[in-house]
Amino acid sequence: MSDAEGTRIATQSDRVGMSRAETFPDAKKIPADPAPGTGRVPVPRTTPGRHRGPLSRKEREAAAEADTGAIPILDLFEDADDDPPSDGRPPSGSRPDRDPGPQAGPPAGVRTAQASVAERVHAFLPESLGPDTWDSTAPPTGSAASADPAAPAPARPRSPAGLLLWQDPAQADFGPRRFRLGPARERLETVVRAVLTGFDAVVAGEPERIDDLPEELRGFGHEGAGMACTTLDLLTLSGGRRLRGLLRGPGARHPHLVHLGAGWAYARLRLRPMWGVRSAHPLLRWLAFDGFGFHEGFFAADRTIGRQRTAGLLDRTRRAIFDQGVGRMIWFHECADADGVVSRVAEFPPGRRADLWSGVGMAAAHVGGADASGLARLDAASAGDGFRAHLAQGGALACAIRLLSGSVPDHTAAAAPVLCGVEVDEAASWTDAALLALGDGAHGGDHYQAWRAGVRKSWTRRNRDS
Repeated sequence: MSDAEGTRIATQSDRVGMSRAETFPDAKKIPADPAPGTGRVPVPRTTPGRHRGPLSRKEREAAAEADTGAIPILDLFEDADDDPPSDGRPPSGSRPDRDPGPQAGPPAGVRTAQASVAERVHAFLPESLGPDTWDSTAPPTGSAASADPAAPAPARPRSPAGLLLWQDPAQADFGPRRFRLGPARERLETVVRAVLTGFDAVVAGEPERIDDLPEELRGFGHEGAGMACTTLDLLTLSGGRRLRGLLRGPGARHPHLVHLGAGWAYARLRLRPMWGVRSAHPLLRWLAFDGFGFHEGFFAADRTIGRQRTAGLLDRTRRAIFDQGVGRMIWFHECADADGVVSRVAEFPPGRRADLWSGVGMAAAHVGGADASGLARLDAASAGDGFRAHLAQGGALACAIRLLSGSVPDHTAAAAPVLCGVEVDEAASWTDAALLALGDGAHGGDHYQAWRAGVRKSWTRRNRDS
């Protein structure tokens, strides 16, 4: 399958209606010395005959930043509408541009500080990352795949709000979480660190640091970026503005992972996907429930894996997608040990195992960590459990994700024939065919489930004909 074919998954939303989001002190005067002979404080002037009033709150905050280097906490969460009003007026709360000639304005240092804040805060907004400034068919740029996987993490943000959101990469350590430890530990921990690195890069205002990750890990960095953009969108009630900007810009090659990262954000904020955020893709947005399930399994393993809780999800479709994320997390929990994964899945009720197996297949092909014998063990165990097609479905989705990203690592190429029975290109084409079969307007949970079922049907036909 060519890259052009692979991008159909990301560009399907061009023909599908956009899904709607669910509903949801006076300033001090500038100190000055008394005027000679009067004992009064003069009013500062910028031009003859024109008085300048007290500095506004934003100007005082920007001036403080110029002195201390700190970003005002309110500026981090400042937002505006996607588009200006139709009458050409600026959005509510904003100031129109002024001629810098004889008009009054803040000092040069204040203007510089304000511009610096805006550049760092709005790094992922659609205005700067729209479709006209990003070629989604261009090959990825940045460091080569052979780069050091332990790329330096972004510096901690300087603003109080950024420090509150910053995620410690040490959270990826399996030891304190009492996960199984095995040969694949370093690989799997590196993947989680890449996600947290992507999150911290956006929060710190350094999104370009994601490109410093090895090519094989860059998609996981954009998963973390999806988490960061969604977190900021939810906190600012912007309706998904940053998330859509990411999907139209550097995340264009990683739409699945960006939506998985959005699910992490909802889990962190104890909200249900996709409340309050309008995604750029009406169907892939359901992957947020997958990311939600993975997060709950990774950071609350005793509750999600041990006690098998479903985070209070009552809808069958949402629980199914949630369980796919739990299945991916089981791959991490058992450190890619095939026997451990099989035993862990067997502990769950039969009604949940199908989706768990699809998550296992997705993680095994996308993340890797198992050898040929381990993959064969998954093949046999899922067939014996009656869910072989679901394992193949997850593997096919992983192939599509890797092919669209432009980087197909060796472990994905090795897993595809075992899990899907075909090579990466053909397995990925199943996801495209199933998506196109839905036609225009596919956006609901039933459509998402039909998409997954279509992938399984392709595997069944291929397996029957072979």
